[in-house]
Amino acid sequence: MKRRPIAEVMLALGGLITTAAFFMAFLWAPATVYPDGRINFSQKIFYFHVPVAEASFLVFFFTAFYGVRFLMTKDRRYDVMARVATEVTLFFVLLTMATGILWTRVEWGVWWQWEPRLTTYFIMTLLVIGYFVLRNSVEDDEKRATYAAAFGILAFIDAPISFFITRWVESIHPVVLAGGESSGLEPPMLITFIIAQVGMLMLGYAFYQMRLREEELHERLEALKISIGG
Repeated sequence: MKRRPIAEVMLALGGLITTAAFFMAFLWAPATVYPDGRINFSQKIFYFHVPVAEASFLVFFFTAFYGVRFLMTKDRRYDVMARVATEVTLFFVLLTMATGILWTRVEWGVWWQWEPRLTTYFIMTLLVIGYFVLRNSVEDDEKRATYAAAFGILAFIDAPISFFITRWVESIHPVVLAGGESSGLEPPMLITFIIAQVGMLMLGYAFYQMRLREEELHERLEALKISIGG
């Protein structure tokens, strides 16, 4: 099993950077103000909501990528990599939903709103959960890997749709990562936002690599048990 010390480094750095971004968001970056003069503290949530959402989209891409690789090669290693990517995706999806619902409650006064971005992301959440339901419902290893690869590829199609939907149709959800808007952020806000993004992506990489290492270790132990038993 290959040692990946970079995972521990990324985990430590990602944790430190994300923690720093948390304090910067609440102690350094200025809050936006409502038209009536009230301070909009709910805006602080977006320093973390957007990075975890980005991480969910990015890691989900690797579910599809390794799914394609498996279908092309039938190499079980790619099936494991796709499954681990989907596990990490689920983690970030749940964080995205939790932070998004908090912001929705504070900003819109409701826990949920069936608008385009929330609806498409909710569908993506169901697809990620469905991926594991599918895997657990198929007993044959080869069929399970093949079905999961095909499902993961199709499920990922919803990710770019959810990301770009607010640019394609009218939506009350704020449009993030738009060049004009981000360039208009005050320097402390933009710097905090970028730092939070970098930290969260580093954590996503670390989570994936460490979970993959755990799977590799488990497979080696299983192979060792079989060889000893044989």
